[in-house]
Amino acid sequence: MKTWGFKKAVVALAATSVLLTSACGDGDSKSSSWEGGDAKPGSSAGPEKAPEALPSTVAVTEPAAGATGVVAISPIKFTSEDPENTEVKVTDAKGAEIEGTLDKDAKTFTPAKALPYGSKITVTVTGPRAEGKTNTATSEFTTMAKPSKEIRVTSFMGDGQTVGVGMPLIIRFGRAIPESYRDDVERRMKVTATPAQEGIWHWTSPTEVHYRPKVYWKAQSKVFYKVALKGVPLGNGYYGRSDLTVDLKIGRSLVMTVSNKTKQMTVKQDGKVIKTIPVSLGKKSTPSSSGTMVVIEKKKHTIFDTTDELPAGEGYKTPIDFAQRITWSGQFIHSAPWSEGKQGKVNVSHGCVNVSEKMGAWLFDRTMMGDPITVTGTEEKLKNGNGWTDWNMSWEEYKKGSYL
Repeated sequence: MKTWGFKKAVVALAATSVLLTSACGDGDSKSSSWEGGDAKPGSSAGPEKAPEALPSTVAVTEPAAGATGVVAISPIKFTSEDPENTEVKVTDAKGAEIEGTLDKDAKTFTPAKALPYGSKITVTVTGPRAEGKTNTATSEFTTMAKPSKEIRVTSFMGDGQTVGVGMPLIIRFGRAIPESYRDDVERRMKVTATPAQEGIWHWTSPTEVHYRPKVYWKAQSKVFYKVALKGVPLGNGYYGRSDLTVDLKIGRSLVMTVSNKTKQMTVKQDGKVIKTIPVSLGKKSTPSSSGTMVVIEKKKHTIFDTTDELPAGEGYKTPIDFAQRITWSGQFIHSAPWSEGKQGKVNVSHGCVNVSEKMGAWLFDRTMMGDPITVTGTEEKLKNGNGWTDWNMSWEEYKKGSYL
């Protein structure tokens, strides 16, 4: 054997080994095209990565994206690098825009009324443009199904009524409202008076809340109130059934004051005395109540029947003209021709304010529901709740009936 030939073979084998080593040296590289890489032959660059989402100048924070069963009156909250120049659009499942109030300081959108039940809601928040950032965020959530337990809300008064300067606004509920929910209820009951007047809500019972201004309503005022309780949680799994609005007017100012000392009623209209009327109040065994009341209802002709209320022999059944109720317990202003000789001199009634037939008719023609009457100097004080006694409390005392 020739040694040259052997050496030549070894050299050839060595060269082949070098080539194989070179080919397998990138075996772990994920850029090899045969392993699915996108790099071109001879390129050392890795694969292209999916572009990262740009940060946004805005975001929807509440309700959470994809949330279900959301309470229908839930506020919508967002963040923004520039709230003052941020806009919020809320649409229902059909794409119709939902009205509401945008508070840019609190970064909150509050729907004007309950969102549709069982509906997908889309929120789009748009802020100012910023370099390297997007300026729009979109989020969706689904509202709760229509509740099976609802509470009816009603107003004692309706649109177009004209009432006296002492008339309280009265809202009633079909079920007791727990105390822990009453602040939420008050926040959703708005009163607008023209001209503006300070006032507050006062709970007279778990099912009734009143509103009065600090002093009597200004004559000829316009009053609008809105109770937006549809979809509002009211405790124990109950929700408000509906919203309501009332638009009414305050009439001229007519205020009656009665003095037990003088046995006279003074009637003022728009601040001026227009009549002084002799009266007879309740005798000692059935005294009239001292305090401030308002006219609750008027009946030109009625019958007072106390035969089921008083002991045998003491009850009576009497036709009455020009009756104006001022307490639930049965005190009225009314004509009493049988006591005309006593009026202005001595008390003989069963607690009512007796006036003559002529003065009863005169007064009846001029009064309206909500006109206030204050009686002073009798043996008995008016009990709050015995009628619309909102004005029988000081302003400080009245405010204690609010939960705000």
